[in-house]
Amino acid sequence: MAAHRKPRRRSAGGHTVRTAATIALAGAATATGFDGIGHAEPQLTPAQVKAKVDQLYQEAEAATEKYNGAKEKAEAAEARLDSLRDQAARRTEQLNEARDALGSIAAAQYRGGGLDPAVQLALTDDPDRYLDSAEFVERAGSRQATSVANVRRQLREIEQLRGAAHIELASLRSRQAELKRHKKTITGKLGAARRLMSQLPAEDRAVLGDDGDRASRAATSAREELTTPGTATTEAPNSRAAAAVSYAYAKLGSPYVWGATGPDAFDCSGLIQAAYRSAGVSLPRTTYAQIDAGRRVSRSELLPGDLVFFYSGISHVGLYIGNGQMIHAPNPSAPVRVAPIDQMPFAGATRVV
Repeated sequence: MAAHRKPRRRSAGGHTVRTAATIALAGAATATGFDGIGHAEPQLTPAQVKAKVDQLYQEAEAATEKYNGAKEKAEAAEARLDSLRDQAARRTEQLNEARDALGSIAAAQYRGGGLDPAVQLALTDDPDRYLDSAEFVERAGSRQATSVANVRRQLREIEQLRGAAHIELASLRSRQAELKRHKKTITGKLGAARRLMSQLPAEDRAVLGDDGDRASRAATSAREELTTPGTATTEAPNSRAAAAVSYAYAKLGSPYVWGATGPDAFDCSGLIQAAYRSAGVSLPRTTYAQIDAGRRVSRSELLPGDLVFFYSGISHVGLYIGNGQMIHAPNPSAPVRVAPIDQMPFAGATRVV
């Protein structure tokens, strides 16, 4: 009976649908690539590429400032831990001295015909356990018992503080590691953006210009035209601000390096910290803290030596030098240079001295 069945008719549209689907999939594969890497980016305009690179630099700098803050806190925790260890060592020494004193008293009493509890303390393999015993508390003299109890109480407190510091330090190191991973991710994005930029036709790259070369030329030009700060120092509100400006001028052309505070390389807040450190002024490490390190001033009030901040997240800082110009460490593609403060979104200014 099967031989008498009519052949099933193919749907006229079935082949068309499958063909269209195949073409669509092939087109998607061509657009995205089987390795998961999209090929749309090379079709971006030069202006779009530049905007993306600038955005990535800003994200990297924001991550760097967070990393700097975590590093600063970790170093403070390490210093606190060292201090706690020193205190614990001193109090342990005091406890040992108290034990020695008790032992001397006990020895004298033993020669007089009695076995003082302190002798048992001196002979026991576990003095701490013996000090906790009711027998010692009952039989030892009140003066010695009070002395030992106070020292041991202090030692317990130090141990508790040291444990807390260990926990705090572990937490900070974990955060620091997380920020390092974030920086690594941003670095990868920056590398991809630079590779994308390098794929543009030569004429488009010429329109955009290379940030590094342009920044180097700007720094060289600044050195040639402004070998000394000139009026920038005379217009500074005081000698310390003038000294900070002079330091920044001397560092024109220095490379940008994440986390660096000089003397040969800087990130943005590291340059500011180093400039004022040279003037005898201690500033916080990060942009977030530096903006609160002095008196806020308006844009119209700016004087050489003022700190100028940018972006809504306060992720970048420069040192104002007058005439709408600043010296700053821009990003990994450009060295320390002179730039207009209109170059980035202005967020505020602070006069630290």
